[in-house]
Amino acid sequence: MSAVTTWGLVVETTVGAAERKHTEATVVAHVEGSREEALAELERRARAYVPTHPFNHKRRRLLRDGDGFLLVVDGAWRSYLTRFTVAELLEDSAASRESGPAVADPPAPEPVVEESPPPHPRPTPEQLAERDEDGVPVLPAWLGRPDLR
Repeated sequence: MSAVTTWGLVVETTVGAAERKHTEATVVAHVEGSREEALAELERRARAYVPTHPFNHKRRRLLRDGDGFLLVVDGAWRSYLTRFTVAELLEDSAASRESGPAVADPPAPEPVVEESPPPHPRPTPEQLAERDEDGVPVLPAWLGRPDLR
């Protein structure tokens, strides 16, 4: 009985601007099976991929390249490249020794739910009328207005 091959689906894209521009690579998924099955899943993901830059693009080209795909998106001033590669997983340091290589996709990060701050209480007319020794209001008139949140 032959072992099942595990393939990593890798996306490399350029992020940042000017001197801070660099390439980041992410293993977006693992596929167990044949190379052709992994390439089919990679192609599906490449076709559906929406890059961050450019926001408004003039042209989008998806090209097959050996073990992957190149997505070239032309913006107003420059082109942006995203590379999609399928590669055989040979070793994974996160895998436990008993269970073999880790093949499950990493869990999606929990969505961050920002709690809104408690509403500011609307100052009383007496508080708004209070002034310091120079005649300047102690509290600004806009404090606590719900339309300014």
